[in-house]
Amino acid sequence: MTDHNDLAGRHIAFFSWRDTHNPEGGGAERYLEKMAQGLVERGAQVTVFCAAHAAAPPDETVDGIRFVRRGSKLTVYQEGFAALARGRLGHVDLVVDVQNGLPFFTRAATRVPVVVLVHHVHREQWPVVYPGLVGKVGWGIEHRVAPRLYRSCQYVAVSRATRDELVPLGVDRRRIAVVHNGTDPVVSTSAGKSAHPSIAVVGRLVPHKQVEHAIDAALSLRAEHPDLRLHVVGSGWWEAELHRYAAERDAGDTVVFEGHVDEQRKHEVYERAWALALPSLKEGWGLVVGEAGMHRTPTVAYRSAGGTRESIADGTSGLLVNRPAELTTALGDIIDDAALRQRLGDGALMMSHRFTWTHAQESFAHVLAAALRGERVDAQDPEEV
Repeated sequence: MTDHNDLAGRHIAFFSWRDTHNPEGGGAERYLEKMAQGLVERGAQVTVFCAAHAAAPPDETVDGIRFVRRGSKLTVYQEGFAALARGRLGHVDLVVDVQNGLPFFTRAATRVPVVVLVHHVHREQWPVVYPGLVGKVGWGIEHRVAPRLYRSCQYVAVSRATRDELVPLGVDRRRIAVVHNGTDPVVSTSAGKSAHPSIAVVGRLVPHKQVEHAIDAALSLRAEHPDLRLHVVGSGWWEAELHRYAAERDAGDTVVFEGHVDEQRKHEVYERAWALALPSLKEGWGLVVGEAGMHRTPTVAYRSAGGTRESIADGTSGLLVNRPAELTTALGDIIDDAALRQRLGDGALMMSHRFTWTHAQESFAHVLAAALRGERVDAQDPEEV
């Protein structure tokens, strides 16, 4: 267990391109703020430096966490580097550099310990989100520059899959601790399961989430289930393109775009759904898997996404597939087979209780306390300790 005195009074600064108040914030930002809350509870001072946006002020303190918002989606990196290098955040004892594709290069801005937090490697995402030269430069920084710059630093990966992707890039396996995501307490709802087949997709609407695959699956299954509905929850810069995609395929009322919703409505969608579709190209973990599981809703996802191989027990709490055609088949199997749906739903509920934020916060705090002492940690995964 962590010696809380190792963290009490220490100033820990997170550098992240987003926070949860950002309209484009998602599971990675939820993880960050949960870990930050755990550190505050252990007596640490915590600052989160992230990009500025219209949904929150430039400076505020929420639940003991100080937020400093500067720069844009791209300039936040140089703003963060300058703030650290010039001491604008005050005395900092330890830095957590959230490498969401690009690092903040904090190792070059400070001599205090730096811990690198990685949700997943973006190899496949760069050409999808940034085609051409920009994507090539981004991938070059992620897989060549960053491992060299942070070669002496402690890493935290949110899954064994992410850890295993970092090692071939040159990151020392002995410096990578795995700290899984947790699952929030269920938001109660009396919605119950929908009377007609219902599939949910929940998350940011961006290209690499591949929501088009879920739309294609729903429209294919509509031939046998004309009353089937696909509820797409979330917003993002790819949203208009998805509306166009659905319209071109005459989706009609089969695809329901819910947009950005509050927690109550999100959990109502989970509750009513027969299955959650997670067709993402990559997922470090997949917070939505546990959220859906709390409502006995199993998930169908791509095995190649990485973290899904740990957040989903294939055949027990959901189904892992390899191709879009298999995604359609698996969703159809869940819709057609009530016994399978019940069994996977029960498994999803059990799986959702397996990973807790309390354990994740304790593990994360242990890694940071060790880094402050100049020690490395290579095992926080409960299955490997």
